[in-house]
Amino acid sequence: MNEAKLKKILAKVDKPSRYCGGELNTPNIKADAPFKYLLCFPDVYEVAMSNLGIKILYGILNNRADTVCETAYAPWEDMAKILEEEDLPLFSSETRRPMCDFDMIGFSMQYELSYTTVLYMLRLGKVKLLCKERGEDDPIVMAGGPCVVNPLPLADFIDLFSIGDGEQTLDELAALYNENKKSGGTRKDFLEKAAKIEGVYVPSVGKKNVRRAVIADLDSAYFPTAPQVPNIEAVHNRAVLEIFRGCTRGCRFCQAGMIYRPVRERSVDTIVRYAEELIDNCGFDEISLSSLSTCDYPDLRPLLQKLKPITDARRVTIALPSTRVDSFEAEFVEQSRKGSLTFAPEAGTQRLRDVINKNITEDDIFTCMRRAFEKGYSSVKLYFMIGLPTETDEDLLAIADLAARIKRLYRECATGRGFVNITVSASTFVPKPFTPFQWEPQIGKDEIRRKQDLLKTALSKIRVNFNYHGSDSSVLEAVFARGDEKLGKVILKASEKGCVFDSWGEYFDFEKWQAAFGECGVKMQDYTREFGEEEVLPWSFVDVGVTQEYLKEERARSRQAETTPDCRGNCRRCGLQNRKAAFKNSCAKHIKRELPRKG
Repeated sequence: MNEAKLKKILAKVDKPSRYCGGELNTPNIKADAPFKYLLCFPDVYEVAMSNLGIKILYGILNNRADTVCETAYAPWEDMAKILEEEDLPLFSSETRRPMCDFDMIGFSMQYELSYTTVLYMLRLGKVKLLCKERGEDDPIVMAGGPCVVNPLPLADFIDLFSIGDGEQTLDELAALYNENKKSGGTRKDFLEKAAKIEGVYVPSVGKKNVRRAVIADLDSAYFPTAPQVPNIEAVHNRAVLEIFRGCTRGCRFCQAGMIYRPVRERSVDTIVRYAEELIDNCGFDEISLSSLSTCDYPDLRPLLQKLKPITDARRVTIALPSTRVDSFEAEFVEQSRKGSLTFAPEAGTQRLRDVINKNITEDDIFTCMRRAFEKGYSSVKLYFMIGLPTETDEDLLAIADLAARIKRLYRECATGRGFVNITVSASTFVPKPFTPFQWEPQIGKDEIRRKQDLLKTALSKIRVNFNYHGSDSSVLEAVFARGDEKLGKVILKASEKGCVFDSWGEYFDFEKWQAAFGECGVKMQDYTREFGEEEVLPWSFVDVGVTQEYLKEERARSRQAETTPDCRGNCRRCGLQNRKAAFKNSCAKHIKRELPRKG
């Protein structure tokens, strides 16, 4: 597309900076590179530019001499309408190359409610939606990210799935594509060879066992210290630095805590070096130390001591991510802006916290809150779940009681400082693959609403803000999380009916989804029901490292409200210890290390 035509189009849309390209730190695009890859995020620009994963993959591919990687994001409806009216394909941000002209298109799948947006982007990019309809001249479409640990709902549309850590896998795929192209290999040849790479699932080759790909040494792995800086404010407008990957806590509802095992840490010196480069290259006034549980980083104290002179000299704040209440550190508070803190107790009673293996106590919660209030914080966000296995109404009402007691604690700690702002957010429990709760049912829509109303009434009496997710979208998330190949036709039908941006409340239309399920003869309750432990689960051909035997044992312990301690200090025999040396070495390393001091 020429620049004159682009300018006319951008003059007609809201937020033209989403589409104009030219971001700070955009690399030189190698027009003559033999392998052209389009990295896509099935959501709007502001959301995509907050995602660290695509920045890592973008840098890896553009560091290859034989590859050029460009980006594309889901256009808002005004831009999509113009593209369709002008009969123009969706194009890359960097060079305006049409999506259909790339050799390979990769989607980063971070949440299930983005599935129809994938089809929306392919359709706008003039790429055939179904794998079986694509030929030699069509792009190969791949997908990666946490959602594809169960790849089956998207298998009709995706030629190749990357399961697990994508850094090495994508590098190997780029090398394989170029080698296959030089040797005159066909599309089928490439896909058959790709299926042999660890972490790759190719539906057309069949359901062979697929082992999750794992980067063994995060400290030496690639990390982008000069990522693109968005043209407009992103959802998370800060520099993001991943300090470790994985988690040893073992929360039974948490898919990430299972599928990102084992823990792999970056060293203090590496993190400090990356932080300094990020700040200098990007110009952000805030840097976030990212992980599943940042305060569990064993060397947090020396890390903060080394970061402080750097951030102070540049007037940069260290951002606090959502954290566990039992590992909150005073040093972190002192380094952070006195804004809002986010904690996730997940359940209101100790019994239910033990069921889900949260392994925190009320003493942990109130010690943490007291410290935060004494350091000057006056806003707290508390995250809970409703519909957890064995949950009762008493468990729900205990959430309101906990919030009320936190308000009283603030008055004790912060005399004369005004009011505390407490926000309680309650998401609906979604049973996810590869967790001890993967067999559990999800409560129905009516029960979700009843529980939400009960909690809403209780919280209104103590004047606490309350946020919650829609019941319909939670049900759909569960369906796709535990779905199989039959859902492909449902996704296609819903897309034809206009479903897109389903994670956006103003776009989500559950009636269209119900109609799509009905017309396809597929029942939602087949996927939200309780699964039998002896059933062959749709995703059972994927091996993430954690064994089904371990997950069953954990489920049994949950029924007795028995907790399982953190695996730092004592191996819990989840299955990773029997895998290749990289897993064994990582597990052994962390068994010997204790968690940071509690409270």
